Amino acid sequence: MTRLRNSPLAWAGLVALMAMLVGGVLSATGVLDRAENATVDARFQLRSPDVPSDVAVVAIDDITFSRTGLQWPFPRSLHAEAVDRLAAAGARTIVYDVQFTEATEPEEDLALYDAIAAADGVVLATSEIGAGGSTNVLGGDENLAAAGAVAGASNLVSDSGEVIRRFPYEVGGLRSLAVVTAERAGGVVLSPSDFPPDGAWIDYRGPPRTVPTHSFVDLIEGRVPDAAVRDKVVVIGATAPALQDIHPTPTSDSTPMAGPEVQANAIWTALRGLPLQSPPWWVTGLAVALLSIIPAVAGLSRRFLVLLAVTVAAAVAYVGVAWLLFGQGVVLAVAVPLASLLVAATGTLVGGAMVESRLRRRQERRSEELAAAVRERTAELREAQREIVERLGRAAEWREEQTGQHVVRVGRLCEALSLELGLSPDEAETVRLASALHDLGKIGVPDRVLLHDGPLDDDGWAIIRTHPKVGSGILADSKSELVQMAEQIARTHHEKFDGSGYPDGISGEDIPLPGRICAVCDVFDALCSPRPYKDGWTLEAAMAEIQRSAGSHFDPVVAEAFLRIAPAFYAELGYSPTEAHTGSHVAELLAAALDEDPPDDEVDASGES
Repeated sequence: MTRLRNSPLAWAGLVALMAMLVGGVLSATGVLDRAENATVDARFQLRSPDVPSDVAVVAIDDITFSRTGLQWPFPRSLHAEAVDRLAAAGARTIVYDVQFTEATEPEEDLALYDAIAAADGVVLATSEIGAGGSTNVLGGDENLAAAGAVAGASNLVSDSGEVIRRFPYEVGGLRSLAVVTAERAGGVVLSPSDFPPDGAWIDYRGPPRTVPTHSFVDLIEGRVPDAAVRDKVVVIGATAPALQDIHPTPTSDSTPMAGPEVQANAIWTALRGLPLQSPPWWVTGLAVALLSIIPAVAGLSRRFLVLLAVTVAAAVAYVGVAWLLFGQGVVLAVAVPLASLLVAATGTLVGGAMVESRLRRRQERRSEELAAAVRERTAELREAQREIVERLGRAAEWREEQTGQHVVRVGRLCEALSLELGLSPDEAETVRLASALHDLGKIGVPDRVLLHDGPLDDDGWAIIRTHPKVGSGILADSKSELVQMAEQIARTHHEKFDGSGYPDGISGEDIPLPGRICAVCDVFDALCSPRPYKDGWTLEAAMAEIQRSAGSHFDPVVAEAFLRIAPAFYAELGYSPTEAHTGSHVAELLAAALDEDPPDDEVDASGES
């Protein structure tokens, strides 16, 4: 085993042998017969139609029923008239694919008998076969012989999916309709040895209606030219769907073929001595062996792309050969050889993997410690990044709020709101961390403005409103996804949904989602937290204000989602409700919380959120 693992050549030989064995088993058991039949059907459908010149069909079709007004079965005198007309037109052989085994009215039966006797050489179909191939057509074999007619078995062989691909030599001792007709029409004598056990391939000329077809009523009414049937084998039979003599064939994709046309194709095949043949078994065996060896040899390169290219090329080439041979009348097996090719390619891949596995294991062991160290270091860097962001956010709040808990609460609310809006846990965590830097720009606000005790003048408010741009400027041009989001939040958390915010006056969904999320959470915390100029708001009052501002200040979808989670976090984050706020006092406090000009001079700068 060790030698095998280390020897690509030995493994290639084993793989090729295994693929050959699999191909032999598949061929012997017939597991892939359905797939093989499908490849034959594909070849028929790809081949161009070839209209035959020596066979034709007279169809008892819907048009016949419509124009004659008759019901099935027709009077036999009408069939007799069809035989007379075909005989007079010079048809080489008349094949009647309608079963006449039961007696009807004596006058009708006699009319048909006389027409068949006069035509000489009519072939009659039957599926009721007695001992030794005897029939009851036209009253029995003696009557047939006296009329110069002969019976043939109309039974056909159906494969997988009830598709008729073959016809037999005989059924129950009675030769098939095609075999009898070929002998009568062209002197072609076929023997049982010409037929494989499952029947001979029908060499279909094309899809339904490829064989020249004429309506039965046109024949009876004299509208079928003599030239259309002269010197031809003419098959008369039922094609109307209501009579249920229609069948799937290799050339009929979705439209079945009428039984008389199937018989016409079988007759055409028999007239030419069965031109479509499967090669001897050893040809398939040779194909299996060849396609088993090719991938195994290609695998010696130990390069996957080479193996893949060679395998695909071999498959394409073999299918091409099968197609070319089909044009020459050879039905080369495709499914089993290609299955062997696939087994060989798969086995070669497995063998290559086994040969390479020991080296890979060594490489993996060597790199495992390095990978672990990299993962550990990456985790440390990520944690350090998060810690720096959180501490920097607290630093930005330090001059206003000595505990620095504002950024923690806002971050917690942002994370919960993000999850409520459908963001993934990782995305929600990034929003939480990034929101810690939403007021980073206040680092650049002078103490005389930020800590001013009393109302700010216009210049003071102008300075306060610079902090979004200052913060985003500090965070700009980072390659870190976290810092990039922090830059977005720092710049846009004071923008309003209706476009009346600052610093850029953008509106709607032009405001990044993280900025819209932080805006709601920042205001809620500012309202619910006690400040020097106000008490903390009750949950009801704060939620009412958020609801009121939805669509103007806040994204209504984000606001609605926030209102669903606010009750659960109000107590959890340690807010201490005092009294509700109404009237103009609400506007004043909210303006202070949002870094906006208050409606009067009652709010000082320490109310900044």
